[in-house]
Amino acid sequence: MEGKTLPTGGAGDGGMEGEEGHERQKPLPSPVSASGSDGEGCEGLWELPVEVSARRPECGRCGRPQKVCLCPFLPVHPLNVSTCLYIIQHPAEENRVLRTVPLLAACLPEDKCKVLIGRRFSEEGYPELASVCRNSNTLILYPGAGATNLEDVDLSTIEPYVIIIIDGTWSQAKDIFSRNSLFRIPKQVQLKTSLSSQYVIRTQPTNACLSTLECAAVALAIMEKNESIKETVLRPLQALCSFQLQHGAQVHHSKEHLLKNGLYKKPMPKNKRKLRRIELLMNNIKI
Repeated sequence: MEGKTLPTGGAGDGGMEGEEGHERQKPLPSPVSASGSDGEGCEGLWELPVEVSARRPECGRCGRPQKVCLCPFLPVHPLNVSTCLYIIQHPAEENRVLRTVPLLAACLPEDKCKVLIGRRFSEEGYPELASVCRNSNTLILYPGAGATNLEDVDLSTIEPYVIIIIDGTWSQAKDIFSRNSLFRIPKQVQLKTSLSSQYVIRTQPTNACLSTLECAAVALAIMEKNESIKETVLRPLQALCSFQLQHGAQVHHSKEHLLKNGLYKKPMPKNKRKLRRIELLMNNIKI
């Protein structure tokens, strides 16, 4: 849609686990029988203490390790917005090393950015979400066949608006949307923007795909009629990518770019549906 304009990350991570991930446990030599020739002198290995993998202290605001905190790039105070975001996050995104949702949430007041994690959302299990979906001022950012450009939506109502954004890869986002009838109640909208994704440390399906944070930044700027909001929300993402690239990460071109320039190194899929998606990407047809 993570390049969403379905709001999702690409399939790749692209980041450096060394800065973002857990401290790694040092591997112990494989236990070998003391009676074997390779086991001489190894009898005491069983008694060695096992190192516990410890997670480095994280910043309470941006969620990054304290040594690489991005708070200097966040707004001093949460942005004053009337629009509320509901981020529907696929469980696989929750533990990704390089995520944009924590940075997005850090830019906004707590009551203006709510994150719900899961694949299935029933009316009985999520009564608040069901109520939000039935509100006439709720929009869902999902570029389906019937989606309207957000710029063309009549926003004259004085009541606050809600925007639902699905956070996951394209396939994850499509699965969540198709399997949850609640998300087909709000008006579908899409972004018509010339903005190219700056989330260059993860692979996006097409050149036009944006990450969840980027989608939210553009949408909030439109809803609030304030272009500076986009610049403010994008700043921590730019800092994150810059840091990762300085420490060895590589720029990830979109799958569309790789296919069109003969740089796609993976074998073509045998699955007809996946092969059709690749053909559409190569011919610049919306998928």
